[in-house]
Amino acid sequence: MRVAPMHKGEMVSQLLFGEMVTVIEKGEEHWVKVQCHYDQYEGWVTRNHLADAAFQAALHHITADWSNDILFNDQPMHLSFGSDLRGLVNGRAEWGRFNWIFKGNHIDPQQNRKTEKNILKIANLFINTPYLWGGRSVFGIDCSGFTQLVYKAFGIPILRDAYQQATQGEVIGFLQESKLGDLAFFDNAEGKITHVGILLNDHEIIHSSGKVRIDKIDSQGIVNVDTNERTHTLRLIKRYF
Repeated sequence: MRVAPMHKGEMVSQLLFGEMVTVIEKGEEHWVKVQCHYDQYEGWVTRNHLADAAFQAALHHITADWSNDILFNDQPMHLSFGSDLRGLVNGRAEWGRFNWIFKGNHIDPQQNRKTEKNILKIANLFINTPYLWGGRSVFGIDCSGFTQLVYKAFGIPILRDAYQQATQGEVIGFLQESKLGDLAFFDNAEGKITHVGILLNDHEIIHSSGKVRIDKIDSQGIVNVDTNERTHTLRLIKRYF
């Protein structure tokens, strides 16, 4: 998804396979502005990335592995973790003129238990994934895309950007009161929230900064474990479940 209807436009987010959108504006040539149903985020995409189909099946499963193989119209395709398997029945699905086959592992987000073991398993899938502005996949991801996808695996829809996610959830007063899965938010010198990560405990955080990594955290903020430098200033902590 791009900020403007051109390939040179800044990428602001990504749509994963199976995610539904509403077309809200048509641009020149093959560009359309869409709003993602999952998080209401808007951006420009090319028309050939969309499948036009009268398709409203509920989401029941998402891909569970780091990389997932399907046959899409009899051609191989690789899907990132968290892609929507909307309409999948007995390993097959049809979207209008498109059909695909998936035999891999999947997760039902509504049934996925929010245990420490499960949260760690999902978050650790992204370890060392390179940072990508606007990214939402294991092939490249930004800080809020990372938190959003981990939460998606547990049926908890949160908004797209860090400052938006900070408007949701319940405030936790002190770092020492936090638990695994809480989100920590960080601001810049102007007081704007610019970063988010998932707390593992009251002294460690997993976040996308350069890459998805585990660093130290204290009441002041994040300390890079490789350089021992303070990289982010803690603003607030939120709990969503």
